Amino acid sequence: MFVVNSLPLAIVFCVITMLGWGSWANTQKLAGKEKWPFPLFYWDYAIGVFVFSLIFAHTFGSFGPSGTPTRENMHGAEMTFVWPALISGILFNLSNLLLVAGIDAAGMSVAFPVGVGLALVIGTVESYLQQPKGDPALLFAGVALIVFAMIMSALAHKRLPQVGARNPLRGLIFSAVAGCLMGFFYPQLLRAISPHFNTEPVIPGMLTPYVALVFFGAGVLVSNFLWNSIFMRTGKLTYADYFRGSARLHWLGILGGFIWMLALSFNVLASGVAGPAVSYALGQGATLVAAIWGLFIWREFRAAPAGTNRYLGLMLAGYTVGLVLIGAATL
Repeated sequence: MFVVNSLPLAIVFCVITMLGWGSWANTQKLAGKEKWPFPLFYWDYAIGVFVFSLIFAHTFGSFGPSGTPTRENMHGAEMTFVWPALISGILFNLSNLLLVAGIDAAGMSVAFPVGVGLALVIGTVESYLQQPKGDPALLFAGVALIVFAMIMSALAHKRLPQVGARNPLRGLIFSAVAGCLMGFFYPQLLRAISPHFNTEPVIPGMLTPYVALVFFGAGVLVSNFLWNSIFMRTGKLTYADYFRGSARLHWLGILGGFIWMLALSFNVLASGVAGPAVSYALGQGATLVAAIWGLFIWREFRAAPAGTNRYLGLMLAGYTVGLVLIGAATL
């Protein structure tokens, strides 16, 4: 299987994670422009996540001189380690849907810093406790700056004209639960993966990153029949509505799942060198990428009042310096 053994390549993979996690939602925005409801889009997204995991495992995970090939590892996998990967996918899926519900109920300015900020802090701390790799002072200083940048982003969004009904308390609850679940999905996934997979043989019964990602993707897709069905019922949508969608709309959802899963896959591979905490925290710089898309491509702040630019400037500065510090923590 293919493994990452150099720090520069690991950093490149983390940057790809940032780009992927920060860009996949553009596919949903494109679908939304055609009035395609998010729960219907999300079915194709979940399918894309699972299908990509299979393709990745049977290509990158099956060829090369290092490690255990995918099929061999699957046959030797023990359920003790399969379950954490499946549960990780289930946790992530519920957290992602709750975060969207939180944004819908309370707006970006409440939901985003609470949900993503909690996920960043919990995921980084938990990952570092599992495998303490990297300079903790630089790592957590960088995390603190990214949380600061998220708060600045929230303040900037709060200045935008509000459209539609809002329920801040409900949104806050959804976002807090989403952040906690999202913060634990990454450490949970790593519990399934054999430690030092990039330099040592896989411990019998444990999983390679590729096989763990397949079970993660299965957890996302299977749990979608429960979680997303609830969201569809709330939105008065039916499965017949899903099948009425055009091929383009379905492909947009699948593409979104491919992009997100590529990012996670590269992040997990990079964690073998950079350390899980650094890898995850650096990947969460995706919020900077998403902010840039919103600022310069989607022009989300064109209706913002004067004075908003100072919050946006502080947001960009916080993200930039925070990511530099997290990257330096690996040196």
